[in-house]
Amino acid sequence: MQTTRTTPSRLAKRASYDAATIHPILDDALFCTVSYCLNGQPMAIPTAFARKGDILYIHGSVGSHFIRSIENGEPVCISVMLADGLVLAKSAFHHSVNYRSVVIFANAEKVTDENECMEALALITDHLIPGRWDDLRPTTASEMRKTTVLAFSLAEASAKLRTGGPNDDPEDEDLPTWAGVVPLQTVRQTPIPKVGDKDITLPDYLQ
Repeated sequence: MQTTRTTPSRLAKRASYDAATIHPILDDALFCTVSYCLNGQPMAIPTAFARKGDILYIHGSVGSHFIRSIENGEPVCISVMLADGLVLAKSAFHHSVNYRSVVIFANAEKVTDENECMEALALITDHLIPGRWDDLRPTTASEMRKTTVLAFSLAEASAKLRTGGPNDDPEDEDLPTWAGVVPLQTVRQTPIPKVGDKDITLPDYLQ
C-alpha cells in the first residue's frame, strides 16, 4: 500500500507497492531487520523470518527483551535488502548498487493459536533450509512454552529496486576508466557435518 511512510523522497519511480514485486523479494531474503524505538532509544534487531500470504512471522524467546518490547503492538519498521551488484561508474558520485529491498510499517500481533505458532515455526525453519522441518524431531510442549511467535501485516509495505549499469555524466563517457557492474550473489556452500556425525548421510535437501 502506498502511504506517506512508504513513498520514497528520492527516486520514487523505483518504488513498487504490489504483492507480485514485494513477495518474491521477501521470499529470497533470509533475514530481516526489525527497527523500533524504546524509551526514546532507536533499536534495530536482525532476525530470521518467513512469509505466508500477506503475513510476516518472526519468533524469539519469551524472555527476549526485544520480543517483549514489541509484542504488545508497538510500531516497528521491518526491512530487507538484497544486493545484486556493485555499479561502478567513471566517477565516485555515480557509483551505485543494484538491489531489491522491502520496507514494512506494522504492529506486532502475538500469535496465541498453537497450530498457527507451530506452522509459523515450520515456515521460518523451511525458509532458511527448505525441507528441514520434516527431518527434525517434533517440537516439544516445553519448547513451545518458551517461544513467542509474532505476526506482522504486509498491508503497509513497499519495494524499491535498481537494475542496469552506471549512469555517467556525458562529459565522463570517454574517460579511460573501467565502468560496469560487479554481480553479487549469496551462495550455499558444501555442508560441514557435526563432529561425530560423519557417518550420517547428507539429506537430499542439503545436496
